[in-house]
Amino acid sequence: MKILGCDLHAKQQTIAMVDTETGEFTEKTLSHEGNEVREFYAALEGPVVVGIEATGAMQWFLELLEELGILRGVGHPAKIRAVETRQQKHDRRDARLMLDLLMREDGFPEIWMPSSEQRDLRTLLRDRHQWVKIRTRVQNTLQAMALNHALRLGRGLWTATGQKALQALSLPGYTGQRRDELLRLYVQLQQRIQELDGQVEKQVQQRPQALRLLTHPGVGPVTALATEVFLGDPSRFANSNKVASYIGMIPCEHTSGKRQRLGKLTKEATRCCAICGPKRRSMRSEKIRS
Repeated sequence: MKILGCDLHAKQQTIAMVDTETGEFTEKTLSHEGNEVREFYAALEGPVVVGIEATGAMQWFLELLEELGILRGVGHPAKIRAVETRQQKHDRRDARLMLDLLMREDGFPEIWMPSSEQRDLRTLLRDRHQWVKIRTRVQNTLQAMALNHALRLGRGLWTATGQKALQALSLPGYTGQRRDELLRLYVQLQQRIQELDGQVEKQVQQRPQALRLLTHPGVGPVTALATEVFLGDPSRFANSNKVASYIGMIPCEHTSGKRQRLGKLTKEATRCCAICGPKRRSMRSEKIRS
């Protein structure tokens, strides 16, 4: 068996490899330009295990390893860094550290990775979230413009009547032009978000777990789908406290002796809360509020 520790970067990767049968040790730097990486891994014979640290530019590499039938482990960055106590840090040392952790029994801090389908649905939810953020900025700008000209309708500004009232305001040259452009953009954003909402609803209808979540008060299609694709298999968590920790809904804690101090939420988690958190807060049931 060949065991590889890989320090992955955007333009290159450094590997430290051991052949457990011969004891041969190899260090190598592979450029990501051209086919050098594919040719190297495709030429490896026998069982191969690769360990890397989780990073934002790893998806293409994981897909390549999966295509070639190579086992891979993705490690928790903070736990990997905690093992290395020396101040010297460079690519070769990082690759050797990854290799060392892989060769220890239960030494590699592997994290759960979503399936390709779950990653694709996460992209759908993130896309919708980005458009909603843009729409909110447009709405805030138009609302400020209306208030500056004594049009105080609140949420009513987004009704057909409110839109007509905003359009009827007598505004100076560029201000009127800006209002018209923002109103057109708002309509386009509404259409795009509605299209994405339809796709989310379609995906939810195909998933029994998401449909079950819809039976809870305050849970809509976006929250249901986000919960399923970001949490994955719930049985991988030991208890509900682990779930809360995973989504960052636990407080910072500074406890010493009998004195306990809980601070703000850690938010050390997936961006699931950013996507479905606002909807949950705005749709809480009366029972939860009380």
